[in-house]
Amino acid sequence: MKPTQPHWPLILFLAAIKFSLPFILQSPVYELQRDEFLYYQQGLHLDLGYLENPPLLSYFGLISSWLGGTEFTLKLWASLLGALTLIVTCLITAQLGGRSFAQAIAGIGLLTGAYVRVHALFQPNILDIFFWTVSIYFLIRFLHTQRTAHLYATAIGLALGWWSKYSIVFLIAALFIALLLSKHRVIFLQKRFYAAHLIAVLIVFPNIWWQYGHKWPVIHHMQELQETQLQYLNASDFIKDQFLMTLPVVFVWIAGLIWLLKHKELRFLAAAYLLVIVLLIAGGGKNYYSLGIYPMLFAAGGAAWQQWTIKRKWPRPVLISLVILLTIPFIPLLLPIWKPEKLAKFYKEKGVDKIGLLRWEDLKDHELPQDFADMLGWKELTIKSEKFFNSLPDSVKADVIIYCRHYGQAGSLKFYGKENTFRSKVITDNGSFLLWIPEDINFKHLIFIGRTMPDKDDEVFQHFQKTTVIDSVTDKYSRQLGDKIIFFENADNKARQLAREGLNEMKKEFQR
Repeated sequence: MKPTQPHWPLILFLAAIKFSLPFILQSPVYELQRDEFLYYQQGLHLDLGYLENPPLLSYFGLISSWLGGTEFTLKLWASLLGALTLIVTCLITAQLGGRSFAQAIAGIGLLTGAYVRVHALFQPNILDIFFWTVSIYFLIRFLHTQRTAHLYATAIGLALGWWSKYSIVFLIAALFIALLLSKHRVIFLQKRFYAAHLIAVLIVFPNIWWQYGHKWPVIHHMQELQETQLQYLNASDFIKDQFLMTLPVVFVWIAGLIWLLKHKELRFLAAAYLLVIVLLIAGGGKNYYSLGIYPMLFAAGGAAWQQWTIKRKWPRPVLISLVILLTIPFIPLLLPIWKPEKLAKFYKEKGVDKIGLLRWEDLKDHELPQDFADMLGWKELTIKSEKFFNSLPDSVKADVIIYCRHYGQAGSLKFYGKENTFRSKVITDNGSFLLWIPEDINFKHLIFIGRTMPDKDDEVFQHFQKTTVIDSVTDKYSRQLGDKIIFFENADNKARQLAREGLNEMKKEFQR
Protein backbone atom coordinates (compact mmCIF):
# COMPACT_ATOMS: atom_id res chain seq x y z
CA MET A 1 0.00 0.00 0.00
CA LYS A 2 2.88 2.31 -0.63
CA PRO A 3 1.51 5.57 -2.10
CA THR A 4 1.95 6.02 -5.83
CA GLN A 5 1.97 9.10 -8.04
CA PRO A 6 -1.30 10.55 -9.33
CA HIS A 7 -1.79 10.02 -13.05
CA TRP A 8 -2.60 13.67 -13.76
CA PRO A 9 -3.47 13.47 -17.49
CA LEU A 10 -6.03 10.76 -16.72
CA ILE A 11 -7.37 12.54 -13.62
CA LEU A 12 -7.81 15.88 -15.39
CA PHE A 13 -9.48 14.14 -18.34
CA LEU A 14 -12.04 12.52 -16.03
CA ALA A 15 -12.50 15.79 -14.13
CA ALA A 16 -13.22 17.62 -17.39
CA ILE A 17 -15.90 15.05 -18.24
CA LYS A 18 -17.36 15.40 -14.75
CA PHE A 19 -17.47 19.18 -15.04
CA SER A 20 -19.12 19.12 -18.47
CA LEU A 21 -21.76 16.41 -18.02
CA PRO A 22 -24.60 18.51 -16.55
CA PHE A 23 -24.20 21.23 -19.17
CA ILE A 24 -24.12 18.70 -22.01
CA LEU A 25 -26.88 16.35 -20.90
CA GLN A 26 -29.57 18.46 -19.20
CA SER A 27 -32.37 19.73 -21.42
CA PRO A 28 -32.56 23.56 -21.51
CA VAL A 29 -36.31 23.53 -20.82
CA TYR A 30 -35.65 22.88 -17.14
CA GLU A 31 -35.21 25.75 -14.71
CA LEU A 32 -33.55 26.03 -11.31
CA GLN A 33 -34.66 23.55 -8.67
CA ARG A 34 -36.79 24.83 -5.76
CA ASP A 35 -34.01 24.80 -3.16
CA GLU A 36 -31.51 26.55 -5.42
CA PHE A 37 -33.60 29.72 -5.25
CA LEU A 38 -33.29 29.68 -1.46
CA TYR A 39 -29.51 29.23 -1.40
CA TYR A 40 -29.05 31.99 -3.96
CA GLN A 41 -31.18 34.40 -1.92
CA GLN A 42 -29.19 33.51 1.18
CA GLY A 43 -26.12 34.71 -0.67
CA LEU A 44 -27.80 38.08 -1.15
CA HIS A 45 -28.42 38.28 2.61
CA LEU A 46 -25.00 37.37 4.00
CA ASP A 47 -24.92 36.02 7.53
CA LEU A 48 -23.08 33.53 9.74
CA GLY A 49 -25.97 31.10 9.52
CA TYR A 50 -29.47 30.50 8.20
CA LEU A 51 -32.55 28.74 9.53
CA GLU A 52 -32.15 25.73 7.20
CA ASN A 53 -28.42 25.24 6.68
CA PRO A 54 -24.89 26.53 7.32
CA PRO A 55 -23.82 29.52 5.23
CA LEU A 56 -20.83 28.41 3.14
CA LEU A 57 -22.75 27.55 -0.04
CA SER A 58 -24.52 30.89 0.10
CA TYR A 59 -21.22 32.72 -0.13
CA PHE A 60 -20.73 31.04 -3.48
CA GLY A 61 -24.20 32.32 -4.37
CA LEU A 62 -22.99 35.85 -3.66
CA ILE A 63 -20.08 35.36 -6.06
CA SER A 64 -22.57 34.10 -8.65
CA SER A 65 -24.54 37.34 -8.22
CA TRP A 66 -21.36 39.27 -9.00
CA LEU A 67 -21.02 37.20 -12.17
CA GLY A 68 -24.52 38.07 -13.32
CA GLY A 69 -26.75 35.90 -11.15
CA THR A 70 -27.71 33.48 -13.93
CA GLU A 71 -28.56 29.78 -13.93
CA PHE A 72 -25.13 29.07 -15.41
CA THR A 73 -23.21 30.95 -12.71
CA LEU A 74 -25.01 28.90 -10.05
CA LYS A 75 -24.68 25.53 -11.79
CA LEU A 76 -21.01 26.31 -12.31
CA TRP A 77 -20.30 25.60 -8.64
CA ALA A 78 -22.01 22.22 -8.72
CA SER A 79 -19.94 21.11 -11.70
CA LEU A 80 -16.73 22.55 -10.26
CA LEU A 81 -17.15 20.90 -6.86
CA GLY A 82 -18.00 17.64 -8.62
CA ALA A 83 -14.78 17.80 -10.62
CA LEU A 84 -12.73 18.67 -7.53
CA THR A 85 -14.26 15.79 -5.60
CA LEU A 86 -13.30 13.43 -8.42
CA ILE A 87 -9.74 14.74 -8.31
CA VAL A 88 -9.46 14.22 -4.55
CA THR A 89 -10.93 10.72 -4.91
CA CYS A 90 -8.17 9.85 -7.37
CA LEU A 91 -5.60 11.31 -4.96
CA ILE A 92 -6.93 9.04 -2.21
CA THR A 93 -6.55 6.12 -4.64
CA ALA A 94 -2.91 7.06 -5.19
CA GLN A 95 -2.39 7.25 -1.42
CA LEU A 96 -3.73 3.71 -1.17
CA GLY A 97 -1.24 2.52 -3.78
CA GLY A 98 -3.57 2.63 -6.75
CA ARG A 99 -2.01 3.31 -10.13
CA SER A 100 -3.65 4.51 -13.35
CA PHE A 101 -6.25 1.73 -13.62
CA ALA A 102 -7.25 2.09 -9.96
CA GLN A 103 -7.45 5.86 -10.30
CA ALA A 104 -9.54 5.50 -13.45
CA ILE A 105 -12.15 3.20 -11.93
CA ALA A 106 -12.31 5.27 -8.72
CA GLY A 107 -12.76 8.48 -10.69
CA ILE A 108 -15.43 6.93 -12.90
CA GLY A 109 -17.35 6.17 -9.70
CA LEU A 110 -18.03 9.92 -9.46
CA LEU A 111 -19.38 9.90 -13.03
CA THR A 112 -22.18 7.50 -12.17
CA GLY A 113 -25.13 7.01 -9.90
CA ALA A 114 -26.46 9.68 -7.58
CA TYR A 115 -23.35 11.82 -8.09
CA VAL A 116 -24.58 12.70 -11.58
CA ARG A 117 -27.69 14.33 -10.14
CA VAL A 118 -26.08 15.80 -7.01
CA HIS A 119 -23.40 17.58 -8.99
CA ALA A 120 -25.96 19.22 -11.25
CA LEU A 121 -27.67 21.14 -8.43
CA PHE A 122 -26.56 24.20 -6.44
CA GLN A 123 -27.19 22.63 -3.05
CA PRO A 124 -25.15 22.07 0.15
CA ASN A 125 -24.56 18.42 -0.81
CA ILE A 126 -21.87 19.45 -3.29
CA LEU A 127 -19.75 21.01 -0.52
CA ASP A 128 -20.69 18.31 1.98
CA ILE A 129 -19.42 15.48 -0.23
CA PHE A 130 -16.30 17.44 -1.13
CA PHE A 131 -15.24 18.13 2.46
CA TRP A 132 -15.98 14.56 3.59
CA THR A 133 -13.65 13.40 0.82
CA VAL A 134 -10.98 16.03 1.52
CA SER A 135 -10.98 15.28 5.26
CA ILE A 136 -10.50 11.56 4.68
CA TYR A 137 -7.73 12.26 2.13
CA PHE A 138 -5.71 14.35 4.59
CA LEU A 139 -6.33 11.89 7.42
CA ILE A 140 -4.87 9.08 5.30
CA ARG A 141 -1.93 11.30 4.37
CA PHE A 142 -1.33 12.09 8.03
CA LEU A 143 -1.31 8.40 8.95
CA HIS A 144 1.17 7.75 6.14
CA THR A 145 3.50 10.66 6.88
CA GLN A 146 2.74 11.68 10.49
CA ARG A 147 3.08 15.28 9.31
CA THR A 148 1.22 17.63 11.63
CA ALA A 149 0.18 19.84 8.70
CA HIS A 150 -1.94 16.98 7.34
CA LEU A 151 -3.67 16.53 10.70
CA TYR A 152 -4.48 20.25 10.78
CA ALA A 153 -5.75 20.01 7.20
CA THR A 154 -8.06 17.17 8.29
CA ALA A 155 -9.45 19.32 11.09
CA ILE A 156 -9.95 22.28 8.75
CA GLY A 157 -11.71 20.03 6.23
CA LEU A 158 -14.11 18.77 8.90
CA ALA A 159 -14.72 22.32 10.14
CA LEU A 160 -15.50 23.57 6.64
CA GLY A 161 -17.74 20.54 6.29
CA TRP A 162 -19.67 21.89 9.29
CA TRP A 163 -20.02 25.20 7.46
CA SER A 164 -21.39 23.26 4.49
CA LYS A 165 -23.90 20.84 6.00
CA TYR A 166 -24.43 19.77 9.60
CA SER A 167 -24.50 16.11 8.59
CA ILE A 168 -20.69 16.23 8.88
CA VAL A 169 -21.28 15.32 12.54
CA PHE A 170 -22.00 11.76 11.41
CA LEU A 171 -18.56 11.51 9.82
CA ILE A 172 -16.86 13.14 12.82
CA ALA A 173 -18.53 10.72 15.22
CA ALA A 174 -17.76 7.72 13.01
CA LEU A 175 -14.08 8.63 12.61
CA PHE A 176 -13.73 9.33 16.33
CA ILE A 177 -15.13 5.92 17.29
CA ALA A 178 -13.28 4.07 14.51
CA LEU A 179 -9.91 5.60 15.43
CA LEU A 180 -10.51 4.94 19.13
CA LEU A 181 -11.09 1.25 18.39
CA SER A 182 -8.12 0.93 16.01
CA LYS A 183 -4.36 0.71 16.34
CA HIS A 184 -4.28 4.45 15.64
CA ARG A 185 -5.84 5.27 19.03
CA VAL A 186 -2.43 6.54 20.12
CA ILE A 187 -3.34 9.77 18.33
CA PHE A 188 -5.61 10.61 21.28
CA LEU A 189 -2.50 10.95 23.47
CA GLN A 190 -0.84 13.52 21.22
CA LYS A 191 -1.01 17.27 21.88
CA ARG A 192 -1.27 18.05 18.16
CA PHE A 193 -4.54 16.11 18.01
CA TYR A 194 -6.09 18.53 20.47
CA ALA A 195 -4.44 21.51 18.80
CA ALA A 196 -6.13 20.42 15.56
CA HIS A 197 -9.43 20.17 17.45
CA LEU A 198 -8.94 23.69 18.76
CA ILE A 199 -8.44 24.98 15.21
CA ALA A 200 -11.65 23.24 14.12
CA VAL A 201 -13.60 24.67 17.06
CA LEU A 202 -12.36 28.19 16.32
CA ILE A 203 -13.47 27.84 12.70
CA VAL A 204 -16.98 26.62 13.53
CA PHE A 205 -17.47 28.92 16.53
CA PRO A 206 -18.99 31.88 14.58
CA ASN A 207 -21.74 29.61 13.26
CA ILE A 208 -22.28 28.08 16.71
CA TRP A 209 -22.61 31.59 18.15
CA TRP A 210 -25.13 32.48 15.44
CA GLN A 211 -27.09 29.33 16.24
CA TYR A 212 -27.12 30.24 19.91
CA GLY A 213 -28.24 33.80 19.15
CA HIS A 214 -31.15 32.46 17.07
CA LYS A 215 -32.27 29.77 19.57
CA TRP A 216 -30.70 26.86 17.70
CA PRO A 217 -32.72 26.85 14.46
CA VAL A 218 -30.87 23.71 13.34
CA ILE A 219 -32.80 21.78 16.02
CA HIS A 220 -36.06 23.44 14.95
CA HIS A 221 -35.31 22.56 11.31
CA MET A 222 -34.56 18.93 12.15
CA GLN A 223 -37.81 18.66 14.10
CA GLU A 224 -39.67 20.07 11.12
CA LEU A 225 -37.97 17.58 8.78
CA GLN A 226 -38.83 14.76 11.14
CA GLU A 227 -42.50 15.73 11.10
CA THR A 228 -42.75 16.26 7.34
CA GLN A 229 -40.22 13.89 5.73
CA LEU A 230 -37.95 11.81 7.95
CA GLN A 231 -40.78 10.01 9.73
CA TYR A 232 -41.43 8.07 6.52
CA LEU A 233 -37.88 6.68 6.36
CA ASN A 234 -36.94 3.19 7.52
CA ALA A 235 -33.74 1.16 7.79
CA SER A 236 -34.51 -1.31 5.00
CA ASP A 237 -35.25 1.45 2.49
CA PHE A 238 -32.12 3.33 3.57
CA ILE A 239 -29.90 0.30 2.99
CA LYS A 240 -31.63 -0.53 -0.30
CA ASP A 241 -31.06 3.05 -1.46
CA GLN A 242 -27.32 2.77 -0.76
CA PHE A 243 -27.15 0.17 -3.50
CA LEU A 244 -29.52 1.98 -5.86
CA MET A 245 -27.62 5.27 -5.57
CA THR A 246 -24.35 3.58 -6.54
CA LEU A 247 -25.67 0.73 -8.68
CA PRO A 248 -23.14 0.89 -11.57
CA VAL A 249 -20.21 0.75 -9.14
CA VAL A 250 -21.54 -1.42 -6.33
CA PHE A 251 -18.90 -4.04 -7.13
CA VAL A 252 -16.24 -1.33 -6.78
CA TRP A 253 -17.13 -0.02 -3.34
CA ILE A 254 -17.94 -3.46 -1.91
CA ALA A 255 -14.50 -4.59 -3.08
CA GLY A 256 -13.09 -1.48 -1.41
CA LEU A 257 -14.84 -2.28 1.85
CA ILE A 258 -13.49 -5.84 1.83
CA TRP A 259 -10.00 -4.61 0.93
CA LEU A 260 -9.97 -2.10 3.79
CA LEU A 261 -11.10 -4.77 6.25
CA LYS A 262 -8.15 -6.94 5.22
CA HIS A 263 -5.58 -4.20 5.92
CA LYS A 264 -5.11 -3.63 9.61
CA GLU A 265 -3.84 -0.07 9.38
CA LEU A 266 -6.77 0.95 7.15
CA ARG A 267 -9.45 -1.15 8.82
CA PHE A 268 -10.68 1.89 10.75
CA LEU A 269 -11.89 3.40 7.44
CA ALA A 270 -14.12 0.38 6.84
CA ALA A 271 -15.37 0.72 10.41
CA ALA A 272 -16.02 4.43 9.80
CA TYR A 273 -18.15 3.58 6.77
CA LEU A 274 -20.23 1.05 8.69
CA LEU A 275 -20.60 3.47 11.60
CA VAL A 276 -21.75 6.26 9.28
CA ILE A 277 -24.49 4.00 7.93
CA VAL A 278 -25.57 2.89 11.41
CA LEU A 279 -25.54 6.44 12.78
CA LEU A 280 -27.52 7.78 9.84
CA ILE A 281 -30.15 5.09 10.25
CA ALA A 282 -30.33 5.69 13.99
CA GLY A 283 -30.44 9.46 13.47
CA GLY A 284 -33.11 9.32 10.77
CA GLY A 285 -30.80 10.70 8.07
CA LYS A 286 -31.87 10.79 4.44
CA ASN A 287 -30.38 8.21 2.09
CA TYR A 288 -28.13 10.70 0.28
CA TYR A 289 -26.50 11.94 3.51
CA SER A 290 -24.07 9.05 3.09
CA LEU A 291 -22.79 10.05 -0.35
CA GLY A 292 -19.69 11.68 1.13
CA ILE A 293 -18.33 8.38 2.43
CA TYR A 294 -18.36 6.47 -0.87
CA PRO A 295 -15.50 8.24 -2.73
CA MET A 296 -13.15 6.71 -0.15
CA LEU A 297 -14.59 3.27 -0.93
CA PHE A 298 -14.29 3.88 -4.68
CA ALA A 299 -10.60 4.65 -4.08
CA ALA A 300 -10.11 1.51 -2.01
CA GLY A 301 -12.09 -0.50 -4.58
CA GLY A 302 -9.80 0.74 -7.33
CA ALA A 303 -6.77 -0.36 -5.33
CA ALA A 304 -8.42 -3.72 -4.64
CA TRP A 305 -9.27 -4.49 -8.25
CA GLN A 306 -5.79 -3.40 -9.31
CA GLN A 307 -4.30 -5.89 -6.85
CA TRP A 308 -6.68 -8.68 -7.83
CA THR A 309 -5.96 -8.26 -11.55
CA ILE A 310 -2.22 -7.73 -11.32
CA LYS A 311 -1.40 -11.03 -13.03
CA ARG A 312 -4.25 -11.10 -15.52
CA LYS A 313 -4.97 -7.60 -16.73
CA TRP A 314 -7.68 -8.43 -19.25
CA PRO A 315 -10.52 -7.90 -16.69
CA ARG A 316 -9.54 -4.25 -16.26
CA PRO A 317 -11.01 -2.85 -19.49
CA VAL A 318 -13.98 -5.19 -18.97
CA LEU A 319 -14.65 -3.71 -15.53
CA ILE A 320 -14.45 -0.13 -16.79
CA SER A 321 -16.69 -0.99 -19.74
CA LEU A 322 -19.14 -2.64 -17.35
CA VAL A 323 -19.43 0.54 -15.27
CA ILE A 324 -20.05 2.62 -18.38
CA LEU A 325 -22.62 0.18 -19.76
CA LEU A 326 -24.45 0.08 -16.43
CA THR A 327 -24.45 3.87 -16.22
CA ILE A 328 -25.86 4.75 -19.65
CA PRO A 329 -29.38 3.26 -19.16
CA PHE A 330 -29.78 5.17 -15.90
CA ILE A 331 -28.88 8.62 -17.22
CA PRO A 332 -32.55 9.57 -17.88
CA LEU A 333 -33.19 8.82 -14.19
CA LEU A 334 -30.28 10.97 -13.03
CA LEU A 335 -30.62 14.06 -15.18
CA PRO A 336 -33.60 15.53 -17.08
CA ILE A 337 -32.04 14.96 -20.47
CA TRP A 338 -35.33 15.19 -22.44
CA LYS A 339 -38.42 17.34 -22.35
CA PRO A 340 -40.97 16.34 -19.69
CA GLU A 341 -43.31 14.65 -22.16
CA LYS A 342 -40.59 12.36 -23.47
CA LEU A 343 -39.24 11.61 -20.01
CA ALA A 344 -42.68 10.75 -18.64
CA LYS A 345 -43.32 8.42 -21.57
CA PHE A 346 -39.94 6.75 -21.06
CA TYR A 347 -40.60 6.20 -17.35
CA LYS A 348 -44.01 4.71 -18.06
CA GLU A 349 -42.67 2.33 -20.70
CA LYS A 350 -39.84 1.18 -18.45
CA GLY A 351 -42.00 0.80 -15.33
CA VAL A 352 -39.79 3.14 -13.33
CA ASP A 353 -42.52 3.65 -10.74
CA LYS A 354 -42.00 0.06 -9.59
CA ILE A 355 -38.60 0.90 -8.08
CA GLY A 356 -39.84 3.99 -6.24
CA LEU A 357 -37.94 6.63 -8.20
CA LEU A 358 -41.15 8.48 -9.08
CA ARG A 359 -42.34 8.65 -5.48
CA TRP A 360 -42.46 12.12 -3.97
CA GLU A 361 -42.50 13.28 -0.36
CA ASP A 362 -46.28 12.83 -0.42
CA LEU A 363 -45.58 9.07 -0.83
CA LYS A 364 -47.41 9.04 -4.18
CA ASP A 365 -46.00 8.17 -7.61
CA HIS A 366 -45.97 10.92 -10.24
CA GLU A 367 -44.97 11.22 -13.87
CA LEU A 368 -41.54 12.74 -13.14
CA PRO A 369 -39.11 12.44 -10.21
CA GLN A 370 -39.72 15.14 -7.63
CA ASP A 371 -36.42 16.93 -8.31
CA PHE A 372 -37.27 17.22 -12.01
CA ALA A 373 -40.83 18.39 -11.33
CA ASP A 374 -39.31 20.99 -9.02
CA MET A 375 -37.42 22.41 -12.01
CA LEU A 376 -40.53 23.36 -13.94
CA GLY A 377 -43.25 25.99 -13.66
CA TRP A 378 -41.23 28.73 -11.99
CA LYS A 379 -40.88 30.91 -15.07
CA GLU A 380 -44.58 30.51 -15.84
CA LEU A 381 -45.44 31.59 -12.30
CA THR A 382 -43.08 34.56 -12.49
CA ILE A 383 -44.24 35.75 -15.91
CA LYS A 384 -47.91 35.60 -14.92
CA SER A 385 -47.31 37.28 -11.55
CA GLU A 386 -45.17 40.07 -12.98
CA LYS A 387 -47.57 40.64 -15.87
CA PHE A 388 -50.44 41.15 -13.44
CA PHE A 389 -48.34 43.38 -11.18
CA ASN A 390 -47.38 45.57 -14.14
CA SER A 391 -51.03 45.88 -15.16
CA LEU A 392 -51.82 47.67 -11.91
CA PRO A 393 -51.85 51.48 -11.72
CA ASP A 394 -48.74 52.99 -10.18
CA SER A 395 -50.78 54.22 -7.21
CA VAL A 396 -51.80 50.64 -6.47
CA LYS A 397 -48.33 49.18 -7.05
CA ALA A 398 -46.94 51.47 -4.36
CA ASP A 399 -49.17 49.83 -1.74
CA VAL A 400 -48.81 46.19 -2.86
CA ILE A 401 -46.82 43.35 -1.36
CA ILE A 402 -46.45 39.96 -3.02
CA TYR A 403 -46.76 37.25 -0.39
CA CYS A 404 -45.69 33.68 -1.26
CA ARG A 405 -46.46 30.54 0.71
CA HIS A 406 -42.97 29.08 0.40
CA TYR A 407 -39.40 30.02 -0.45
CA GLY A 408 -39.48 28.32 -3.86
CA GLN A 409 -42.21 30.66 -5.06
CA ALA A 410 -40.60 33.74 -3.50
CA GLY A 411 -37.12 32.83 -4.69
CA SER A 412 -38.25 32.15 -8.26
CA LEU A 413 -40.08 35.48 -8.48
CA LYS A 414 -36.99 37.27 -7.24
CA PHE A 415 -34.70 35.30 -9.58
CA TYR A 416 -36.71 35.35 -12.80
CA GLY A 417 -38.52 38.67 -12.26
CA LYS A 418 -37.31 41.33 -14.70
CA GLU A 419 -37.93 44.54 -12.77
CA ASN A 420 -36.45 45.55 -9.42
CA THR A 421 -39.74 47.11 -8.33
CA PHE A 422 -41.50 43.77 -8.74
CA ARG A 423 -38.73 41.76 -7.08
CA SER A 424 -38.54 44.11 -4.10
CA LYS A 425 -42.22 43.49 -3.30
CA VAL A 426 -41.82 39.73 -2.85
CA ILE A 427 -41.84 38.27 0.68
CA THR A 428 -42.54 34.97 2.42
CA ASP A 429 -42.45 33.89 6.04
CA ASN A 430 -41.14 30.47 5.04
CA GLY A 431 -37.59 29.58 6.09
CA SER A 432 -34.84 32.19 6.22
CA PHE A 433 -37.00 34.57 4.17
CA LEU A 434 -38.86 35.27 7.42
CA LEU A 435 -35.81 37.03 8.88
CA TRP A 436 -35.52 39.29 5.84
CA ILE A 437 -39.04 40.78 6.03
CA PRO A 438 -38.92 44.44 7.16
CA GLU A 439 -40.10 45.03 10.73
CA ASP A 440 -42.64 47.70 9.77
CA ILE A 441 -44.41 45.96 6.91
CA ASN A 442 -47.03 48.18 5.27
CA PHE A 443 -49.54 47.38 2.53
CA LYS A 444 -53.03 48.08 1.28
CA HIS A 445 -53.23 45.38 -1.39
CA LEU A 446 -51.69 41.92 -1.53
CA ILE A 447 -50.84 39.52 -4.35
CA PHE A 448 -50.99 36.04 -2.88
CA ILE A 449 -49.05 33.10 -4.37
CA GLY A 450 -50.13 29.73 -3.02
CA ARG A 451 -51.70 26.37 -3.78
CA THR A 452 -55.08 27.06 -2.17
CA MET A 453 -57.12 30.01 -0.98
CA PRO A 454 -56.13 30.99 2.59
CA ASP A 455 -58.31 29.36 5.24
CA LYS A 456 -60.73 31.37 7.35
CA ASP A 457 -58.49 30.95 10.39
CA ASP A 458 -55.75 32.81 8.48
CA GLU A 459 -57.19 36.01 9.85
CA VAL A 460 -55.18 38.59 7.93
CA PHE A 461 -56.84 37.57 4.68
CA GLN A 462 -60.31 38.13 6.13
CA HIS A 463 -59.68 41.90 6.28
CA PHE A 464 -59.70 42.73 2.57
CA GLN A 465 -62.69 44.13 0.70
CA LYS A 466 -62.26 42.11 -2.46
CA THR A 467 -60.57 38.88 -3.59
CA THR A 468 -59.89 37.91 -7.21
CA VAL A 469 -58.22 34.75 -8.55
CA ILE A 470 -55.99 36.00 -11.37
CA ASP A 471 -54.21 32.94 -12.79
CA SER A 472 -52.38 29.72 -11.90
CA VAL A 473 -49.54 27.43 -12.97
CA THR A 474 -50.76 25.10 -15.72
CA ASP A 475 -47.67 22.99 -16.47
CA LYS A 476 -48.96 19.49 -15.66
CA TYR A 477 -45.45 18.12 -15.10
CA SER A 478 -44.54 20.80 -12.58
CA ARG A 479 -44.75 20.27 -8.85
CA GLN A 480 -46.14 23.81 -8.83
CA LEU A 481 -49.17 22.79 -10.89
CA GLY A 482 -52.19 24.63 -9.50
CA ASP A 483 -50.26 27.31 -7.60
CA LYS A 484 -52.54 30.33 -7.76
CA ILE A 485 -52.09 34.06 -8.12
CA ILE A 486 -54.80 35.77 -6.05
CA PHE A 487 -55.31 39.51 -5.66
CA PHE A 488 -56.53 40.83 -2.30
CA GLU A 489 -57.66 44.47 -2.45
CA ASN A 490 -58.18 47.27 0.07
CA ALA A 491 -56.99 45.96 3.40
CA ASP A 492 -58.24 47.63 6.57
CA ASN A 493 -55.96 48.72 9.41
CA LYS A 494 -56.62 45.47 11.25
CA ALA A 495 -55.00 43.47 8.44
CA ARG A 496 -51.76 45.40 8.68
CA GLN A 497 -51.75 45.17 12.46
CA LEU A 498 -52.34 41.41 12.42
CA ALA A 499 -49.64 40.92 9.80
CA ARG A 500 -47.05 42.85 11.80
CA GLU A 501 -47.94 41.10 15.04
CA GLY A 502 -47.91 37.68 13.41
CA LEU A 503 -44.54 38.22 11.73
CA ASN A 504 -42.98 39.62 14.89
CA GLU A 505 -44.26 36.63 16.85
CA MET A 506 -42.76 34.23 14.30
CA LYS A 507 -39.43 36.06 14.40
CA LYS A 508 -39.30 35.91 18.20
CA GLU A 509 -38.98 32.15 17.90
CA PHE A 510 -35.49 32.78 16.53
CA GLN A 511 -34.50 35.81 18.63
CA ARG A 512 -33.04 35.95 22.13
